Formats: sequence, structure tokens, C-alpha cells
Amino acid sequence: MATSTKKEQRRDARERLHAERQAQARRAKVRSRLLVGGSVAAALALATGVGVFASNSSGSDGDSEAAGKPFVQPSNTTGKGGIVIPYGKADAQHVLTVWLDPRCPFCAGVETGLGATIKEQADAGAYRVEYRMASFLDKALGGGKGSKRAVNALGAAVNESPEKFMEYLQVLFKNHPEKESDDKFGSTATLLELADQVPGLRTPAFNQAVKELTYMPWVEKSGQAFYDENINGTPSVFIDGTLIKLNSGKGIESITPDAFKQLVADNQKK
Repeated sequence: MATSTKKEQRRDARERLHAERQAQARRAKVRSRLLVGGSVAAALALATGVGVFASNSSGSDGDSEAAGKPFVQPSNTTGKGGIVIPYGKADAQHVLTVWLDPRCPFCAGVETGLGATIKEQADAGAYRVEYRMASFLDKALGGGKGSKRAVNALGAAVNESPEKFMEYLQVLFKNHPEKESDDKFGSTATLLELADQVPGLRTPAFNQAVKELTYMPWVEKSGQAFYDENINGTPSVFIDGTLIKLNSGKGIESITPDAFKQLVADNQKK
């Protein structure tokens, strides 16, 4: 009987050691994903288990700020649940799809480096842009409210107009915290203060929506779509459904506007 017990103890110890090694491997994969800021799906695909991490990070938390609020879809949004924020000419032949998380520094690099070019090309009719907002970093970083509250504020901006959204998006990323762990955008006072940089944005409706978190159920719906559509990280940018890499590989820096234009042209569906 004693021999059997020792065997069971050794087996249990081996199983615990194996489980701990697996847990360590999963944590390492999560850290790796955060270190690259989820910059592009192609890079993330190099690590296994990303899909499991994403699916386990989805859904609303029990203390979600969306709880108990009615669903309100911002004006000027489209798609199921209004998760698409379109900009540009509706009849444009091509579509540039851009997934962003407000706390992602690599998104800041792309938007500050290429945002003006994207707007310029959309205004010229080269394509229409469909922005989609993720908010996985609040939970992935172990807490915080900056991603979701910033997306809520962006919802309030697009409710004013697509042009106001584009301007406010640029302001947020130009004032982005250097580290993902900095929950700067978790402060509604900060979000309102930054909105002062967009002429005409601070309407009573905008102020109320930011302060009262009016669009949080919409934020949750948009964030869930990030997982449902198996997007592996942010920024994820597609031209006519083809993923293109906009990070230069030098920190959070984006590729050049000329390189971006060429990349778009090379991958457009004819």
C-alpha cells in the first residue's frame, strides 16, 4: 500500500510539474504578444496559442461599465451592431479595413505616421476606410479602462461626424502614452481635454456621452467582433481583404507614406 502511495505521489508531482510548465509557456506567449503590441497578425502567427489567448480574453467582465446600459449605436456607423466606422466615398471601389486598440503603441505609430496619408487617399476616392475598434488591452494588461473608454469617446466623436472622428483619432494617438501599461485614457477628464484640440467636437452631446459612458455596450460589441473575426492583434490592416504590414520593424515606427501607397496598390483587387 505504501509503495502504491509513493507511486501516486510521484505521478502527481510529475503532473503538477507538467501543468506548471504549460502555464509558464502560455504566460510567455502572452508576454511575447504584448511586447510586440500585437503589431501585425503575421508576426503573431509565429507564436502558437494566440487564438486560445484571444478567445479567453473576449467577452465582458462582471464589472463591465457597459452593464445595465441600453445599447446605443453612434450615428454614422454601419455594419451589424454599428461596429464599422466608415470614412470616405461610399462608392469607392476598394476598402481599407483598419483594426485599432487605443492603448496599442504600434497603432499610434501607424496612425501618426500614415493617418494623414490614409485620409488623403480616402478623400481622393482611392478607397474608403472602415475603422474597427478593439479593446483587448485593458484585460490583456491585467486591468485598466483606457482602451474601452477611449473607444467610447471615439464613438461619441463619430456620432458628431466621420470627420470629427478622424481628427479625434489623430489627436488621441499623437498624445498616446509611451507604454501600454499607462492607463492614461482611462480618465474621462483626459479624453475631454484632448477633445478640445478638435474644433467643434465638445458639444453637449459629446461631453455627456464621454462622461456617462453612453456607448459602452457598443464598445463591447465592437470588441467582441475582434475575437469573432479571429483578428490576431492590432494594428491589423487589410486592403480588399488582404492583410498588409504597416510597421517598419523599427520600434513602433510605421513604413513611409510612399511605401504604404505602393503596398496598397500592389494588393488591391483588380
